[in-house]
Amino acid sequence: MRVLHSPWRRSALALLAVTAAVLALAVRPADASVPATPSGWSLVWSDDFNGAAGSLPSSTYWIIDTGHSYPGGPGNWGTGEIQNYTADPANVSLDGSGNLRITPIGSGQNWTSARIETRRTDFKPEAGRILRIEGRIQMPNVTGNAALGYWPAFWALGSPYRGNYQNWPAIGEFDIMENVNGINSVWGVLHCGVNPGGACGETNGIGASRACPGSTCQSAFHTYRFEWDRSVTPNQLRWYVDGQQFHSISQSQLDATTWSNMTSHSGYFLLLNVAMGGGFPNGVAGFSTPTSATVSGRPMVVDYVAVWQSGATSSPPPSSPPPTGGGVDARSIIQAENYQAQSGTQLEATQDTGGGQNVAYISNGDWLRFDGVNFGSTAARQFKARVASGAAAGVSGLVQVRLDSPTATPIGDFAVANTGGWQSWTTVPANIAPTTGTHTVYITFSSGQPADFVNLNWFTFATS
Repeated sequence: MRVLHSPWRRSALALLAVTAAVLALAVRPADASVPATPSGWSLVWSDDFNGAAGSLPSSTYWIIDTGHSYPGGPGNWGTGEIQNYTADPANVSLDGSGNLRITPIGSGQNWTSARIETRRTDFKPEAGRILRIEGRIQMPNVTGNAALGYWPAFWALGSPYRGNYQNWPAIGEFDIMENVNGINSVWGVLHCGVNPGGACGETNGIGASRACPGSTCQSAFHTYRFEWDRSVTPNQLRWYVDGQQFHSISQSQLDATTWSNMTSHSGYFLLLNVAMGGGFPNGVAGFSTPTSATVSGRPMVVDYVAVWQSGATSSPPPSSPPPTGGGVDARSIIQAENYQAQSGTQLEATQDTGGGQNVAYISNGDWLRFDGVNFGSTAARQFKARVASGAAAGVSGLVQVRLDSPTATPIGDFAVANTGGWQSWTTVPANIAPTTGTHTVYITFSSGQPADFVNLNWFTFATS
């Protein structure tokens, strides 16, 4: 559920536009790699969209949304957009040159397009650090009447939205890059609080815009970046295009409850999409879009998406994730639903203030696999997991950690029985054999009974 822009916002949006007055940063080739991790930062996650032409984006990293809404969610994705999202490679696919293309196809009021979102829902800076979310993107190369209704976006939603769909905008939304109708402008917007009105003035949100530096947004790639800064007091949110800041919001601008609701949950997931029509493009145009003049087939092209965090860690993830996915710091909070493979489990919504999802229906012999877990050179000696159980009396089992094989000897484990319910969460620590380096981590489950005995929300490793 993204920005519900009202038609009367047209004049306000025009006032926000800023004419570019500086030269553009050097434009890198379209198939450029994810930039090297800057000194003093660590890579949290990235996708360079390498793969065969016509293939879908990695299912390890991305979920492809389909239809006109989430199941049980607001119609037309809550924004009035008219397209049908599909997993057809004609709408969403890699181009074979290191880019993702999301391409709207249609005419009149009949359009298909694509929307993808990260499996990970835990993008959030640690206390005292800065999270940087960045993408290098060329907006659909179409302008004027031919662009009416085009609505490309790169954005983030608070994790409790996944599986709920009724808690927007309280859980927070960061619009890192939005554009409508082929205008040479990037919009950055925060959505929060209540709708309508509230601290963020919904449905508009708190936004700003400017022209892309140098080349237009449509004719060239530009780098769009959002920073969530917890290293300063009050905390800050900042928006950039090609390294030039054009919008910022301070924690002091919002009341404590609003800020807490959008920042105290487990984090955010990222989205890329091109919508057609809806509140924002209609509001800017002053009439319904798309129109008979709107042309089909102009893609948004994405070179890379990456997430960094300030402050080098004792176990930084690799500069590029392994081909099979993963690439995660062992000492970060690893969400259970972000596995690369599994056997015997299911996902369900986590019904507490943290929101998000958990892995459920776990019984004897089930397992989860997490690739590229980096323990660094300082040995981890403890495993900690957030679990819940509504198992019947006498039913219990082990949560085990194994390295590089689901049948390897466990390096550590703990037992769990009924915790008071399948959504009654507790965090359990366990000692593990000292572990360094990068491994495929298997979380395995062993019980003397066939019944389900545990749900898993997240886990992490620690030095002591």
